[in-house]
Amino acid sequence: MNVNLEWYRVFYQVAKTGSLTRAAALLHITQPAVSHTLKQMEEQLGGSLFFRTSRGVQLTTEGKVLLGYIEQAFINVNMGEKAIAEMHNLDKGEIHIGASDTLCKYFLLPYLDRYRAEYPNIRIHVTNRTTPETIQLLKDGRIDFGIVSLPVTDRQVEVKESSAIQDCLVGGKGYSHLGNTIFTGEELGQYPILMLEKGASTRKYIDDYAVAHDMQIIPEIELGSIDLLVQFALRDFGLAFVIRDYVMNELREGSLVEIPLAAPIPKRHVGVATLRGVPLSAASSSFLSLLPDQRYNGIT
Repeated sequence: MNVNLEWYRVFYQVAKTGSLTRAAALLHITQPAVSHTLKQMEEQLGGSLFFRTSRGVQLTTEGKVLLGYIEQAFINVNMGEKAIAEMHNLDKGEIHIGASDTLCKYFLLPYLDRYRAEYPNIRIHVTNRTTPETIQLLKDGRIDFGIVSLPVTDRQVEVKESSAIQDCLVGGKGYSHLGNTIFTGEELGQYPILMLEKGASTRKYIDDYAVAHDMQIIPEIELGSIDLLVQFALRDFGLAFVIRDYVMNELREGSLVEIPLAAPIPKRHVGVATLRGVPLSAASSSFLSLLPDQRYNGIT
């Protein structure tokens, strides 16, 4: 049987008001249209739903049985509409975010604190993965948006640039004498190098930088996070490629020293990745509105 929801809406209003005229007024249709709809329903269901009285109409036994089901359905519809309204008003809902450990700690966390304070009823889920893994989570529909290290190129993903970040080479106190030395590829080859593991977008960015400047960078130690690189550099295990913005305290206090490069590493950006053509929820949109300097990065 084909279900015509408008028929059931008419039936519901007639049953609740006991009047074809009042139901027609509530539904903004004519009384003959109400009568015609009820007649079609009764023909399709094979029995009478109402009988006329001097005060209007009353439900038949069959009509009462049907109302019991229809009423619950419309209660659920109203609850659904209320839930959607609450989500748009940010009184409830949830967001799923993907980001690397480094971006969570140094970029995302302050905005999470602010968002939670403003919208305490929104549940926040964060999945820590590398940028390539975050992009895959997004394409699989497991997160609403990703905070990623640019560049990212994927036709299914729309990316906006946010804050700029600057990569640099640093060493611990044991290498402080190198702070006035401008390093080329040859100088780099004379010291142990610490880098992120392959697979991370930051590692790829540094590898591409090295190729572009005819540098051969062979890391002695490969680690899984910027934090670990910093800890190893602080203990003089070697020179580490890190993000300058995230080690400013160590540079100011002198526990790390930046090693100047003859060919400075170009700046790049933190990116906000969303799935192309998929609208964001009100909760996700409100969170992204907190993030700085978002603009399209030109990927089409």
